Amino acid sequence: MADTALWAIWWIWLSAALILAILEVFVPGFIFLGFALGAAVVSLLLLLPVTIGLPALLAVFAVLSLIAWWGMRRVFGLRGGQVRVIHDDINK
Repeated sequence: MADTALWAIWWIWLSAALILAILEVFVPGFIFLGFALGAAVVSLLLLLPVTIGLPALLAVFAVLSLIAWWGMRRVFGLRGGQVRVIHDDINK
């Protein structure tokens, strides 16, 4: 393990996923959660006995994060044509 780069260790990616998921609690909007899901899947990929270089690993992380973000926006986002209308002023 001494010759393994830090970016190639699976538990570091899983720790980053956990930190990003916790950050999503404080800053909601499905932004950090997409990155967290991407990092979690990358950590699972690093458990496989395959050697992946840093540029390829970052590209996989970016694509997986984008897919996760897009999927969550599709499922949890506003539906097309929906507008929030406020009828009462809270300052009255």
